[in-house]
Amino acid sequence: MIGMKRIAIIGSGPAGLMAAQAALEQGARVSIYEAMPSAARKFLMAGKSGLNISHSEQVEQFIGRYDAPDSRLKAIVPAFNASDVRDWMDALDEPSFVGSSGRIFPVAMKASPLLRKWLRKLAEQGAELHTRYRWTGWTPEGLLTFSTQNGVVEVESDATILALGGKSWSRLGSDGQWVDILSERGVSIDPFEPSNCGMEVGWSDRLLSQHEGAPVKSIALKMGDKSSRGDIVITRHGIESGALYPVAADLRKELSSNGLATLLIDLVPDVQTDALAKRLTSANRKDSMSNRLRKAARLDKVKVALVNEVTRGSPPSDASELAALLKTLPLTVTGTAPMDDAISTAGGVSWDALDEHLMLKTVPNTYCVGEMVSWDAPTGGYLLTACMAMGKAAGEAAAKAT
Repeated sequence: MIGMKRIAIIGSGPAGLMAAQAALEQGARVSIYEAMPSAARKFLMAGKSGLNISHSEQVEQFIGRYDAPDSRLKAIVPAFNASDVRDWMDALDEPSFVGSSGRIFPVAMKASPLLRKWLRKLAEQGAELHTRYRWTGWTPEGLLTFSTQNGVVEVESDATILALGGKSWSRLGSDGQWVDILSERGVSIDPFEPSNCGMEVGWSDRLLSQHEGAPVKSIALKMGDKSSRGDIVITRHGIESGALYPVAADLRKELSSNGLATLLIDLVPDVQTDALAKRLTSANRKDSMSNRLRKAARLDKVKVALVNEVTRGSPPSDASELAALLKTLPLTVTGTAPMDDAISTAGGVSWDALDEHLMLKTVPNTYCVGEMVSWDAPTGGYLLTACMAMGKAAGEAAAKAT
């Protein structure tokens, strides 16, 4: 063991575990410290109903999904891309498959079998996992300090990799308490914001009494130059669903600038505006507006209710105007869902605080990876892939540094 570089990894999510694997493969001695009673709790929750770990689209399109104020992330991700993720899973004897949407899943679907094999491999390679170790900072001499069940523990390491997560799902460990520790060391932190989350809408009591919990099916959403297709669900406070996440970042930016944002909803995405106008023109003039929408535009009762909500019960009677409205129904968004309910967060350690190897400029031999760094991406495997890619990059850099 003499001469082996000692690397402490704080946080046992995908970024931390991949950093551990990369450092071990470079011959380092690795200890992993986790505040929770067990490893990778958020990872397990994400994979409870199907672990979407990556996406099979072309690398250029893949890296275009990321929103970061620095180009380094888009250089790091291709070095551990979707193909590499699948090879890594195969090496753990957890094969993957590509779904009809291009998303990549383990054949077992859940995260737990993959995590068990990953932790077993790391242990076989010599990694030590310490749970219920909450990091509290450094001693004046530079030792890491942890609050444990047995009191304060001090740890000496040659390098430290922080993989402490963002600030959502705090009950699973990502509570953002590390912000104050790093701020005291002069590390610049971009404010956290909820990402991949629901949006708040000021629904009327009438709509909620009739349609709370109902899905608005087979629609297209547009915000700025981002768009998506799928379903949304009407909730007491607004809307929720995975179809929102590709447009969430632009909605969040508009909310930050103006206090409100307008989400455009195409209620009939498979019908062109002109064709829809012809249908509406040919509708029976004796029909009520609701029947006209139901029969000619083929809207279900939830979509009809949504049109009435947005227009306050007075949709335009002109067929062309009505068709245009149904293709670009403007829904006013008043805010985001609470941060702790978000799947992920934007913000975190500023890229200006990191060097090219993800090491903190103000804290030598200390690296930051994963969601604690300031970047954003939609769901679809992009979050997990980037976290692991960053972990791999930092693990290798820390182990190789002299």
